[in-house]
Amino acid sequence: MTSDDTPTAEPETAPKRQRSDKTLVIVSLLIAIGLVLVTRGILVSVTGDERAALPSSIESVLPVPDAEQALAQTDVFVDLASGLTGVLVIDGIEIDTVDLSEIQTESVEPGEQVAVPVVTVFEPGNYTLTYAPSPDGPIDRFGSGSHRVDVIFWPIEDGRERARVFTWFFNVV
Repeated sequence: MTSDDTPTAEPETAPKRQRSDKTLVIVSLLIAIGLVLVTRGILVSVTGDERAALPSSIESVLPVPDAEQALAQTDVFVDLASGLTGVLVIDGIEIDTVDLSEIQTESVEPGEQVAVPVVTVFEPGNYTLTYAPSPDGPIDRFGSGSHRVDVIFWPIEDGRERARVFTWFFNVV
């Protein structure tokens, strides 16, 4: 072998370090900050019944307070705590209330529906108040704009003398 045939050892070089592209670093930081802000927003958000600040005696109401897009035929519903009853005052009109257990069902044939008057219906087993707008009732539908609902509620055994009031508003489109 000649001296020209001998392999020459080339010095090993460390891999070149690539420079970070400033644009890539900035975009990555913005995405990371955005993800942190979205996550924080989800964790601290307050919605539904929590947002409504309902008194402890009321479990839920519909339409939700400050609802922006309720329908004209939406039902007004209040779920009271156990042992309470009440009445609904909608846009200044107190709607008569009937206790569902007092509706006469003796003359109803099997399979026939019970005729419930168009008033607020109190269901004593669930402690709920429901009013469904109807052409036969005091409020046939909700017009566009803001509507006020007052629920006047009290312990059944104490009577209306110990009543309290909760008020909320909703908007119809």
